[in-house]
Amino acid sequence: MTSPLFLGIDTGGTYTDAVLYSESEGVLASAKALTTRHDLAVGVAGAVESVLSEIGGATARIRLVSLSTTLATNALVEGQGGRAGLVMIGFAPKDMTRDGLADALGSDPVIHLAGGHDVHGRETPLELGPLEDRLSSLPGEVSAVAIAGYFAVRNPSHEIAVRDLLRQHTSLPVTCSHDLSSRLGGPRRALTTLLNARLISMVARLIDATSGFLGKRGIDAPLMVVRGDGALISAAEALLRPIETILSGPAASLVGARHLTGLDNAVISDIGGTTTDIAVLDNGRPRLDREGATVGRYRTMVEAVAMHTFGLGGDSEVWLEESGLVAGITLGPRRLMPLSLAAHLWPDAVLPVLEKQLRAPYPGRMDGRFALRTGLPEALTAGLTGQEAGLYERIGLEPVPLSELLSGTWQRATLDRLMSRGLVLTAGFTPSDAMHVLGQQDQWNAEAAMHGAEIFARRKAGSGKVVAQTPVDLANLVSARLTRQSSEAVLTALLADEGITGIDPAKSTLIDRALSRKRGFVCFGLRLDRPLVALGASAPVHYPAIAEMLDIESHIPMHAGVANAVGAVVGQVRETVTVFVTEPEDGGYAVNGVGDTQILEDRDAAFALARQLAETQAREAAIRSGTDHPVVDLYEQIDKPVIDGIEKLIEARFTAAASGRPRIAGG
Repeated sequence: MTSPLFLGIDTGGTYTDAVLYSESEGVLASAKALTTRHDLAVGVAGAVESVLSEIGGATARIRLVSLSTTLATNALVEGQGGRAGLVMIGFAPKDMTRDGLADALGSDPVIHLAGGHDVHGRETPLELGPLEDRLSSLPGEVSAVAIAGYFAVRNPSHEIAVRDLLRQHTSLPVTCSHDLSSRLGGPRRALTTLLNARLISMVARLIDATSGFLGKRGIDAPLMVVRGDGALISAAEALLRPIETILSGPAASLVGARHLTGLDNAVISDIGGTTTDIAVLDNGRPRLDREGATVGRYRTMVEAVAMHTFGLGGDSEVWLEESGLVAGITLGPRRLMPLSLAAHLWPDAVLPVLEKQLRAPYPGRMDGRFALRTGLPEALTAGLTGQEAGLYERIGLEPVPLSELLSGTWQRATLDRLMSRGLVLTAGFTPSDAMHVLGQQDQWNAEAAMHGAEIFARRKAGSGKVVAQTPVDLANLVSARLTRQSSEAVLTALLADEGITGIDPAKSTLIDRALSRKRGFVCFGLRLDRPLVALGASAPVHYPAIAEMLDIESHIPMHAGVANAVGAVVGQVRETVTVFVTEPEDGGYAVNGVGDTQILEDRDAAFALARQLAETQAREAAIRSGTDHPVVDLYEQIDKPVIDGIEKLIEARFTAAASGRPRIAGG
């Protein structure tokens, strides 16, 4: 009897990967295709069709499809996402200044409502008037709405009332904060909910594209999505809580790295097109960040792998530090489309322009740069200003030279805003182009990479000297810079995990001397305490030099380029629910966290109810997330100090964790 197959898919910023996996034989086939942001189904189909072509009769044997992605992570790192409205219930305007909430909100609308609850779940009356006044205009302003209520984790009834009102009168996707976290800290919970709302359309496009392709291909199997802690959830749950897919791709890569190498203790560094993601394996399990995942500028309330994400990858923007006498190169954090890729896809639109710019006697500030639309739905252009809309209309789905598109440098800010919304992508010189110049990559158009390098090399530092004498010299500078920044990123991540503060590897003289092997009366060195596992398609190109700089053994496993897709199919479903018991001053015991507050007179009865609710809710959540027979473990933490000889219950927390293998078709 032929064994069932699992199909793993990972959609990254540059590539979409696919693997066919058998529990008895491991990885049977793997493939890559370019991620097609304008229509994600094209990239998914390209990768999946390639692996299906390698295994006869594979379609009928697929029993599970699992998806991981870096799209949500990349969007937060690059400051992208749809425009979202925020409804704050019971919060004061000054609360907007906490935890980076106002910065994250930017110019998106916020509506303040009276209401909310206290720590024991007792309410302040809800006033819906200000929201009712905006119901007719909101759909034209935003693509989704986030709702955060004061102490909603103790009593979510006001969030539910606002959600129901919005669903009655609009078709906007709505996210409630109590569905995302059971932890206190209203502003950070509001921030997490806002980011979730911004990501809904992006993750929905990916899931719809994947589901549509699977249906057309006749693959009738459950579709799962990797969460940021490495666990699996059903696609339906991922659509409700897309914020939980931040660090999905990196989490899948850790699971995949453990599976591919067999190492229990390692530093995992996964280099993609947009980011480098670094985490630690301890005793065979990824370290989790209990305080909430930090991605880009934002610390969320999403429990995820303790991953450090840096805007550094093969497609990072190459910057010239022009102020100093010696030209300095730095990379990222913004992603560009490599010139070699742009010319590979649109040779007639890119190569003649680069050649014309090379013939000019002096380099222009916008030479070697192009803009093109990402192809997102028109609905996501809601809220564009007149200037933004005018510039957007002049940009098409094929690259347009910035030298022709922008009439002045003042328009760069407008273009940057379109890029931050994810509506426009810039093409320019990147490390991937540098590798094409050096002959270490060859999948795209090397001629465009060479032209881009020559254009960039003509630019001048403050001394008046050109950046580099030849395109190869420039490519070597970029390669060396990626090695150095990657080494600094690894050290930054590990120092943070050790709790060591006050040392910035990018600025430390001692670390500089250790990494550059500078000689002196005192010689410095450093090394890691565990091997470095490098993942990603370009890992074999970059990571031998990075491991050498860090003086550590490196592992680049077979299938390193598709480790995310491998990790996507070997994970488990896991859901946790926490129920709280507190003792209000007016007597009784309040049980809250999963619906309306219940007051019981007896402490033991309150504890018993909390245990029952936690176990039941966790089991039901795990079943919704895609497992049929979850195993439930219960953890208790009871804080009841003795004050003046009297025992006082501060808070009791009952956390149930339900886990199991995902259900499979025919299983």
